[in-house]
This record gives sequence, structure tokens and C-alpha cells, in this order.
Amino acid sequence: MITPTVYHIPVLLRESIVGLDIQPDGIYVDATFGGGGHSREILSRLGPEGRLFSFDQDADAERNIIGDDRFTFVRSNFRYMRNWARYYELEQIDGLLADLGVSSHHFDDETRGFSFRFDNAPLDMRMNKRAGRTAADILNGYSEEQLADVLYLYGELKTARRMATAIVKARQARPIATTSDLLKALGVTMTEADGMMQPTPNAKKELARVFQALRIEVNQEMQALREMLGAAQDLLRPGGRLSVITYHSLEDRIVKNFMRAGNAEGRATQDFFGRLQAPLRQIGSKPIVPTEEEQARNPRSRSAKLRIAEKI
Repeated sequence: MITPTVYHIPVLLRESIVGLDIQPDGIYVDATFGGGGHSREILSRLGPEGRLFSFDQDADAERNIIGDDRFTFVRSNFRYMRNWARYYELEQIDGLLADLGVSSHHFDDETRGFSFRFDNAPLDMRMNKRAGRTAADILNGYSEEQLADVLYLYGELKTARRMATAIVKARQARPIATTSDLLKALGVTMTEADGMMQPTPNAKKELARVFQALRIEVNQEMQALREMLGAAQDLLRPGGRLSVITYHSLEDRIVKNFMRAGNAEGRATQDFFGRLQAPLRQIGSKPIVPTEEEQARNPRSRSAKLRIAEKI
């Protein structure tokens, strides 16, 4: 059995939970259960009447389900939160937490294809292994223009068009099925380090963006995030809290816009007197970032930003 500490180390644990301002008898949602670290901390602050619903679409996360009468595991993508609320006949919640990063478990499991650290790992990248297209399906099935768009929009790669051309050329000879196939298609330069052949430091940075772009496209992460935030805004009671941890500029921009203006585009609406009309009020003028101690202890936290908002 995979224990929570091995599965994933929660980021900004104390700060994100404090941001929820937990009421002992409240109803809370952990939109990204993973190893259950955040969920356990929420439960530790709830009284006998409190309730916690935790979402995860990955079957691996089910190994970490918590045995507690106040806890309900929801086997679903958080984008379907409206359906969940109707099913459980819930009209309001007191708070929602979402840690949008990929679990350490996913990067460390070579069968999932989330990392280029493993040779010949299958290019899957699905959070839900029971449905949807894999990264290999996208690399072999998308047109050159579609691939360039994915790499540019979700990886913010200036060389996206050149990369797409290289991928299409490579797949004409043989399908791109593994991490090694993709690295070869992109012409990644390998050097020996620590007794192993690895991409050069500059190549690693670009590859991280390539893999991010493919993962986002495979899991439709930006669309899911928009749907979840819209549902959260509607479900939160007045005074309820939204606590969201992001790891890259694309998702952080969406979260910031929702908290500031109530929509993913940041489109501000004003009343007759010019006052900003928004369903949420941001707590703090800047995002919270991990301390130097946490970053040293958990390198994955280095790019994390926590934003907190309250329902008006």
C-alpha cells in the first residue's frame, strides 16, 4: 500500500488550511485529494458535525481513502462539482481547497509518462487512466498546427512550431509511443551526468514545458479549472473561503482573475456608481509563497503560489 507520505508531500499545508478559516461544523471540499495530506488536516479541525468531501479522478488516490465518518471520497474530476452538489443535495459549502499541482506520485511512477526522467516510459499522462486520450494519441493524431498550438499555449514555448514540425516528421517513420521516442523526435542533446545519460540543463527546461503542455491538453486542465472555480463561487456561502495553490502562470492567471473579477478572463463589471461587482474578495494583496525552509525540504514547492478569497 502506498502511504500518504510516500504518495505526496502536501505544499503550503498550514497556510492553505488557515486560509480556509475552518468552522468546526462546516462543510468543506478538498478538490484534489491525492495523498490526503490536506484532507487530514481539514478533518483535524472539524467537529463531530463537520463534513469533508474530497475529489480525485485517479484510481491510485483511492488507496489513501480516510476512514472517518465525516469524510466522503468522490471518485470524479472536480470539474463535475455542480453534479456532485446536486447528487448530495448540497446548496452551500463553507470552503474549498485545491492544490492544482501534479502529485509527486505521478512524476515518480514511470508507467504514467509524466516525466522524461525515465527511458521508454509510455506517453500516457492521463490523471484518469480509465478514460480519455493519452499523450501518445495527441502526438500521433494531432495536425502540425494543432500540436504547435498546444505547445505554445500550454507550454509557452517560442519554438513550438519548430517542435511540431519535428514531431510530425518523426512520426512518419514510426509512431511516438514513449518518452525516448519524443526526446529523439525533438533532437534533445544528451550528456552523461551521475553515470547516466541525461538531457542538458537547457534541454531540461524546454522538456519540462513540453511535458506540461501535453499533460494539460490530455487532462483538459484549463477547462476543468474554469468549471470548478465557477461552481465553487456559486456553492460558497457568504463568508465562505476559497484556497487555491497554483504552480504555473497559466493556472495562476485564471485563479487570480476569478478571485478579482469572477471570471477566467478578468473581465471587470461595475455598478451604476462605478464600484467593482465581484462575487469574491481577495484575502491579501499578494499570493503566499513557500518559505525557504519548505522549498529546501520539498523542491516541488518552489513554484507554488497560494491565493485565498472570501465569498461576499
